[in-house]
Amino acid sequence: MDPQDHERFREFVDSRWGALLRVANLLTGGDQHEAEDLVQTALMKALDRWRQVEDPESYVRKVMYRQQVSRWRLRRPHREATFAAPPESLGVADGTHAADLRIAVGQALARLTPRQRTILVLRYFEDLSETDVAHTLGCSVGTVRSTTHRSLARLRRLAPDLGTPAQHALTVTSSNAPEGARA
Repeated sequence: MDPQDHERFREFVDSRWGALLRVANLLTGGDQHEAEDLVQTALMKALDRWRQVEDPESYVRKVMYRQQVSRWRLRRPHREATFAAPPESLGVADGTHAADLRIAVGQALARLTPRQRTILVLRYFEDLSETDVAHTLGCSVGTVRSTTHRSLARLRRLAPDLGTPAQHALTVTSSNAPEGARA
């Protein structure tokens, strides 16, 4: 790798680390160490092919999604973690409700399986179509639809106090999404 490519890669990592880490955090169910490992693995794979990569952001995200799919397939079933219920909303206009909602949504997502979580993140956080999710994960559109349906139903059962998950996903997206992904 020549010095120009190396500098371009460094600039990309410096500018996009936070956004990539947020997505990885959602994909791993809030496990900060796994999220960092996921981003680092994706960046290492991008570095190997840096000269051929036309859209680094898209490439790294796709590697992260596929890496997470590989982790599902290799991992034994894990025990489900339990969390305390989120504090009641005080209705204060200082932004605590939005923060409480993000925490509650994150905790609810962490209680889903990795596959369910990944599909919901791609559909509602990344705002990908069912076709795009299917293409990204290498599965059929029907699988995406059925998994989305089952995932939302489970999310409603796990956290009934959240209301409609799609509405809250938009709240989370608008406050956490990278600049290009905001609606």
